[in-house]
This record gives sequence, structure tokens and C-alpha cells, in this order.
Amino acid sequence: MVDFSTRQTLVNASPMDCFEVVVDFEQYPQWAPDVKEARVLRRDDSGAGGLVAFRAAAMGRSVSYTLKYFYGTNPLRVAWRLTEGDQVRQLDGEYEMAPAGEDGAKTLITYSLAAELTVAVPGFVKRRAESRIMLTALDQLRRRIEALAAERARPAG
Repeated sequence: MVDFSTRQTLVNASPMDCFEVVVDFEQYPQWAPDVKEARVLRRDDSGAGGLVAFRAAAMGRSVSYTLKYFYGTNPLRVAWRLTEGDQVRQLDGEYEMAPAGEDGAKTLITYSLAAELTVAVPGFVKRRAESRIMLTALDQLRRRIEALAAERARPAG
């Protein structure tokens, strides 16, 4: 059974700053605690990651999966589809960044995910895993973006 989730967070950084962190796949292990490895296997014509292999910790196991990324015409949206996974049947989703606040210096990030595991697990385990994924996908991402934005704003010296 496919589980769908959508959540949002407000980030104190520009939409482009947010987008740059979202598509910097090789850095995911630096801010996403469960992601142990992220390798870009193929880039698109613009140099953006098109096919990315991940190894992550999930429910006491190591999970490997490969995602194909789509950028489309909205420069502040990235979507992905699972192409291969050892313990997931579906792992499709998207991040969308929208300017927020009066001066556009904030961003509302919407994260959507459709996931299905290859093995049956109890509902409470699924809910705990979903909560952890959403925490990383939004809270840890927000912290990473805001920390990098603060570094850039700090005067050189």
C-alpha cells in the first residue's frame, strides 16, 4: 500500500538558496543523518543531478535506492521517481520552493512523498519511519539552508 505525505516549512533564506541545497545531492550525508551515501550517477545537460544513488539507514537496516530527478519548467521545483530500490517499491516525490514574506527573503518549502515498501511492516513502524523522513526532509533541510545562508551573510574577516 502506498503512503502519501505532504508537509511544509518556512525557511529564512531565498528560494534559490533553498533550491541549491536541495539539489546538492553529494552533500546530503552532511545534513541528513540517515543518508550514508549519495552519488550522482548521471547529470542532465545543465549539469544538474539526473540520476542519483543513495544508501540510507532505515528501520535498523541499510537501504539502497536510485532516484531519477526531473526539473521541468518551474526553476524552484524538483521531482523524483524511484528507478531501483532493494526495499522500496515506490519512492516518488517533490520539493517546491515559493517566495514568502514581504521582501521574498523567506521561502515556503513544500515536500511531498509517495512511498511503498517491498515488505509488510506494522502501522506504528511505518508512522515512525514517515515521521523521521519528514523530520529530515524539512527540519534538517531548513537547518542546513539557514546555516549556509548565515555563513554567506557573515562578513569576511
